[in-house]
Amino acid sequence: RAKSVALTAYLEHLIHGLNDAGLSILTPSDPGARGCQLSIRVREREPGEAKRLLDALAARGVIADFRRPDIIRVSPTPLYNSFEDCWRFAQALRQLRASPAG
Repeated sequence: RAKSVALTAYLEHLIHGLNDAGLSILTPSDPGARGCQLSIRVREREPGEAKRLLDALAARGVIADFRRPDIIRVSPTPLYNSFEDCWRFAQALRQLRASPAG
């Protein structure tokens, strides 16, 4: 559980550090009120952007979940994921959001 809390807090920190007003975390910030999953709302600049972003992340090896219309859910699972995985996810998210197609 300790690694789960630390991984999720780190991922939350990285996402906030992107300073992307189009991304917001819906999952409670309190570690006692959540598991390892974060729900990220993608404020779409055009219809379908959130799903395209999920597909682009998948093409980079990121396994995530999607909830219509604009929620991407990621779960840094402590048995399988590392802090580097969280960092790589945040970098991919930054790059994809910065690109015109992202």
